[in-house]
Amino acid sequence: MLFRQLEYLVALSRERHFARAAQSCHVSQPALSEAIRKLEEELDVPLVRRGRKYEGLTPEGERIVVWAQRILADRDALKNEVGALRTGLSGRMRIGAVPTASGAVSLLTGPFCAAHPLVTVEVKADLQSEDILRQLQRFEIDAGVTYVHKDLPEGFQAVPLYEERYVLLTTAADGLARPATATWAEAARLPLCLLTEAMQGRRVLDEAFAEVGVRPSPRVETDSVAALFAHVRTGRWASVVPRTWLHVFGVPHGMRAVPLTEPARTVPVGLVTTTREPGSVMARALTDIARRTDIAAALERLPGEQLPERDS
Repeated sequence: MLFRQLEYLVALSRERHFARAAQSCHVSQPALSEAIRKLEEELDVPLVRRGRKYEGLTPEGERIVVWAQRILADRDALKNEVGALRTGLSGRMRIGAVPTASGAVSLLTGPFCAAHPLVTVEVKADLQSEDILRQLQRFEIDAGVTYVHKDLPEGFQAVPLYEERYVLLTTAADGLARPATATWAEAARLPLCLLTEAMQGRRVLDEAFAEVGVRPSPRVETDSVAALFAHVRTGRWASVVPRTWLHVFGVPHGMRAVPLTEPARTVPVGLVTTTREPGSVMARALTDIARRTDIAAALERLPGEQLPERDS
């Protein structure tokens, strides 16, 4: 059995198409198909349901893919560990983030890249919380920045980063008075642009609205926080956005951002990794950065200021 055969099987499971899987592995489709066929012969089980086109993996194939992902992750972890012992950490760090928290990821990647100059970082910033846990389990990412609840599933651990708070974002000429805060009930009466209902960030908002007995009826929904800012800029909409995004955009000219109260809703956000040992050397290094960097304090200030380190 060769690592290459396992890579091909994992790629086929991910892409669900022989040609796309071959392209992602930089080989021809016949070469990929032949390697998987030889793996089936060696394991003496069918892995792929074959017809006129790809029809999915067999039950045995689904189980073998889990083992393949684990074996390949261990191989990569071993190579990274040995490399770190020789020349320092090198390779590629993969981080997944929910869209509402993606604006805070740079506060981790900045000090991480400074501490490990031979590492490149890939950030997937459009994942849902469930996607992050699933991709961690499949070793497709090394760490995730997402909402953290007390019922975090077994096999995962989290380092708290900050408490997500919310502001009402409107245009400066919306005709409202200029109070220091706004209530969720007041926000519900405005023409709103919000995140889509499929996103956990939206479900958090709906819970806050429901707590005061109202239900928002947004005319526009999106999966992008940046798109929320863009819609408010037109002057037609208001929105509820995480306060962390003011650290990225500030309060754009012509807009207002006021804290939402009654209730004063907060949601914990953390860095999530697996508890599997020895685990990813990349994840351990990023976890160390997260524990030493005061993300919450940094989000209260304008970008570009030096980040403090927590006391050991």
